[in-house]
Amino acid sequence: MSKQRKKADLATVLRKSWYHLRLSVRHPTRVPTWDAIVLTAASPEQAELYEWQLRRAKRMGRIASSTVTLAVPDPDGKRIGSGAATLNAIYALARHYEKLGFDPGPEVEVANGTCKWVRFLSAKHVLMLHAGGDSKRVPWANPMGKVFLPLPYLAADDPDGPVPLLFDHILAIASCARQAFRDLGGLFIMTGDVLPCFDAFRMTLPEDAASIVTVPITLDIASNHGVIVTSKSESLAESYTVSLVNDLLQKPTVEELVKKDAILHDGRTLLDTGIISAKGRAWLDLVALGCSCQPMILELISSKKEMSLYEDLVAAWVPSRHDWLRARPLGELLVNSLGRQKMYSYCTYDLQFLHFGTSSEVLDHLSGDASGIVGRRHLCSIPATTVSDIAASSVILSSEIAPGVSIGEDSLIYDSTVSGAVQIGSQSIVVGIHIPSEDLGTPERFRFMLPDRHCLWEVPLVGHKGRVIVYCGLHDNPKNSIHKDGTFCGKPLEKVLFDLGIEESDLWSSYVAQDRCLWNAKLFPILTYSEMLKLASWLMGLDDSRNKEKITLWRSSQRVSLEELHGSINFPEMCNGSSNHQADLAAGIAKACMNYGMLGRNFSQLCHEILQKESLGLEICKNFLDQCPKFQEQNSKILSKSRAYQVEVDLLRACGDEPKAIDLEHKVWGAVAEETASAVRYGFREHLLESSGKPHSENNISHPDRVFQPKRTKVELPVRVDFVGGWSDTPPWSLERAGCVLNMAITLEGSLPIGTIIETTNQIGISIQDDTGNELHIEDPISIKTPFEVNDPFRLVKSALLVTGIVQENFVDSTGLAIKTWANVPRGSGLGTSSILAAAVVTGLLQISDGDESNENVARLVLVLEQLMGTGGGWQDQIGGLYPGIKFTSSFPGTPLRLQVVPLLASPQLISELEQRLLVVFTGQVRLAHQVLHKVVTRYLQRDNLLISSIKRLTELAKSGREALMNCEVDELGDIMSEAWRLHQELDPYCSNEFVDKLFAFSQPYSSGFKLVGAGGGGFALILAKDTEKGKELRQRLEEHAEFDVKVYNWSICI
Repeated sequence: MSKQRKKADLATVLRKSWYHLRLSVRHPTRVPTWDAIVLTAASPEQAELYEWQLRRAKRMGRIASSTVTLAVPDPDGKRIGSGAATLNAIYALARHYEKLGFDPGPEVEVANGTCKWVRFLSAKHVLMLHAGGDSKRVPWANPMGKVFLPLPYLAADDPDGPVPLLFDHILAIASCARQAFRDLGGLFIMTGDVLPCFDAFRMTLPEDAASIVTVPITLDIASNHGVIVTSKSESLAESYTVSLVNDLLQKPTVEELVKKDAILHDGRTLLDTGIISAKGRAWLDLVALGCSCQPMILELISSKKEMSLYEDLVAAWVPSRHDWLRARPLGELLVNSLGRQKMYSYCTYDLQFLHFGTSSEVLDHLSGDASGIVGRRHLCSIPATTVSDIAASSVILSSEIAPGVSIGEDSLIYDSTVSGAVQIGSQSIVVGIHIPSEDLGTPERFRFMLPDRHCLWEVPLVGHKGRVIVYCGLHDNPKNSIHKDGTFCGKPLEKVLFDLGIEESDLWSSYVAQDRCLWNAKLFPILTYSEMLKLASWLMGLDDSRNKEKITLWRSSQRVSLEELHGSINFPEMCNGSSNHQADLAAGIAKACMNYGMLGRNFSQLCHEILQKESLGLEICKNFLDQCPKFQEQNSKILSKSRAYQVEVDLLRACGDEPKAIDLEHKVWGAVAEETASAVRYGFREHLLESSGKPHSENNISHPDRVFQPKRTKVELPVRVDFVGGWSDTPPWSLERAGCVLNMAITLEGSLPIGTIIETTNQIGISIQDDTGNELHIEDPISIKTPFEVNDPFRLVKSALLVTGIVQENFVDSTGLAIKTWANVPRGSGLGTSSILAAAVVTGLLQISDGDESNENVARLVLVLEQLMGTGGGWQDQIGGLYPGIKFTSSFPGTPLRLQVVPLLASPQLISELEQRLLVVFTGQVRLAHQVLHKVVTRYLQRDNLLISSIKRLTELAKSGREALMNCEVDELGDIMSEAWRLHQELDPYCSNEFVDKLFAFSQPYSSGFKLVGAGGGGFALILAKDTEKGKELRQRLEEHAEFDVKVYNWSICI
């Protein structure tokens, strides 16, 4: 089998990973998440920043509230190596759990005594990110930490959400890897400057062992990286192999690769990706070593040695490296403590390795193959194209750009305020710049220009009121010596100093010549903004190089190097400044939305950001709340009441007035019902209220001369199963946007399961009887009024009487009605039972009263009926039951709402294949659709962009499903069903449960796709088998499996 497999599609992998991350955060009891997330940091100050970022990630829904988070600095800021930092972080996590008050359990013997936290910690699932270091090759990321640099992949999916960071994407990938540990405790280690894009949800990790993720690479790349040598006994799968690690090589030559038998049959070798795991006993051994590591770390510090994770610690799990390791610092201890377990390679062939090691690599990842998923404008304020010159390919994130600014192609602007006297070139990076326009004066007096391929950033310093502005060339390597390839702003550093008249002694006093580089050059002055920018132009070579005034000012100023900056950043001020900047931007967007727009943004999300300004943020939200009545009055003709009320609810919650918000929610749902009735049947709601409000004497006029005519009608309907597109049929979505649903009418166990018998009687009044033995006689039909009690078992029939107009039109004044209903399907089935029963009753009432019993009219009336009942719901259920066979239905918003039902002319072969491969399974899990529906509709009214994009995708999948069925591509339908199921869980994670997850996991080897029908939460499942034989086998196994008390129904398409 060829291993030259195609790399995974970046957008597909990230979307699937983000979906899983959100699911694990919102429902961690169902989708396990990490027990702890630990970041290593270079210093206590950097650890403080990381703690702020971790709190932000929790606030933004990136990390579950139950997950323990911790940032651990190297002891006293001393470099101890990534291996020792790993052990130190394990020790710190144990101490952190102790501070949090957890009960550790019994003590366990360790190297230098006993520790009570070993068993406790070894049962936990821990994600560790190595994020320390000084980011010399990405110096502008130093203040924020490289792992937290902006990476706006998929940012357009949630335009009102926070700017995605590299850290957030790493969390998404890692969330999928959590499943590989199952119930065994373990550690998963990743690095903070790499985004490894692969389907980690399929990852398999051997028990009681360490593992390292590898990917095949060419030999030229291998010569600069770590290489893993594995055994030839491989466990082969479609997209990965698992094999024992035999040896570790660092930057090997081709000769070494050949000698070690490290070259694969296709001429490539295995790259060490830096992703390492320890599971079961291997994790237990590592915890025991970590809990006793402090003397070891003190020894490393005193001897000024370091312990590498990727060379030293990992070597303890590879027997062929033990002799080499024993000669290393503390190597004997590592072998004795960890050497009992083995290490395996998990080679994933579809992995894309995105490295963020240099500034140019960052821009490459924004403008290269992944450019299609980059959000180029996110939470920013940008002037009109007639008063600015901003390239379409530039990326502007969380920034305010003033009129008069120019920004070149492929540049990145982040967390900045750029005034009108600034020109930014192409392929440049500007981060954290907040230049007051008054300091620059008019553009005629001074215009700051940042040349192409430059970086500019701003840093608050400890002990200084102001900030320092820093800059360099995009390709500068600050580590290179001035006398060997060292550059500044893209030009040889030595020549720059000569041209400017700067002596080496001005920059370096105590460094020997070979150590003098841009990293430790005291180059950047601390002055006023205007002075710093003018000197920046001079240092970048844009002004007269031998300007005496500027060199005198520069020499007399206090100056700092990049190295000094790294240890002098005022992290609290930087964090507060960033929070306030984000809040101001969110407030500006919300204000513009109210002043000029139609409340199209997510106010709940924007207010969440605005409130980061604390007391001032609350005042801003209260000001928006005060504007609501005036805004609603001015826009009452074009803005839906339901949306206007929801914005007010969100603002009330932002202002802390929960009681008023709860009261107003009733108006939201009342408005949805009104708007649905109006769109479905123009003037219907007014007619209904008017008629039911008339005095009894007007409506109950007797007609003694009317001759009783006995009539009887029986209506039987199938149930429906939906393949894809549900939710796009539900108001208020379907009132404002197009909807598409692909569903099918089926019989169960050879019969039509839903029906009603309605007949006239000569006894005045209405008698109702259902199949559970409930009976009711309504003596005075005019007494039927909304709202109905939630527990009223007859509210469906009562609502049908109202929507058909029978009560209002005096039909029952001299004639009685007897109505009997049944639904021979389990309660909460998800098969559209309630709506289809409503359709049967409405049809019967229209038949008995000679009304319009067309399917289209009945479908509309049922839509109104569900609003009257208070259950909500869309049109797909009644369409599914009223129209036979498989159909593709579209809805078009307007007054009235238009439905277009297109029957799919299925061939006998397609019908036969579906009936043999598609299992219709009752899970036994009872669900109530309106509970799920309430959450989804609320998110839509809030303009939750993730929900909106998910429903849009469902409509596209419905179109794809139609094409697949018409082309008899049943396997493709399975893929569509599975993606639809993922999207349903994106809409509401509680639409599934542990039992359903186990059922689908059990079915996966036999199936092409699966989903719950309807809104989910329980009820029936559709499982599409890979073929007829797999379908028979799965059915037999499900019926025999003791854990799954399910029923597989016999069914057929209702033609």
